[in-house]
Amino acid sequence: MLTILKKIFFVDLIRGLLVTFRYQHPKNIYTEQYPAERPKIAERYRGAPRLNINPETGETLCIACNLCALACPEQLIVVTSERNEVTKRKELTKFTYDLSRCMFCGLCEDACPVDALELTQDFELASYTREGAIWDRQMLEEGPKPIWYRY
Repeated sequence: MLTILKKIFFVDLIRGLLVTFRYQHPKNIYTEQYPAERPKIAERYRGAPRLNINPETGETLCIACNLCALACPEQLIVVTSERNEVTKRKELTKFTYDLSRCMFCGLCEDACPVDALELTQDFELASYTREGAIWDRQMLEEGPKPIWYRY
């Protein structure tokens, strides 16, 4: 008879809900208001790549040594260059970075001898197409442009 009354009045359900509500005090609930407020990101977070430019000349710091492409375990960086006949130096002509396959390991950043390539703390990398995940030199120099939502 007691088991039937427990089933009718949902005693087990009420006990479970009491345990749940005991630990859900409003002061313990933490909700991020994501689009309006940006989350705090860890200092060592590795996000979107960026090609650094020289602030004095406005040119990229990349010397087209191809070390970042050699260090990348996924082979997703393509660096092409041409030798300048006047200065006898290699000049960067094309630099592509495929974010769809990137592990954000930072090996390319470590291999760069002039700190031209770095992984920033930008984390909004979503795109609607696969071609949007392949960044060219211009996109790498500008960096991603996140949308700031207003209410």
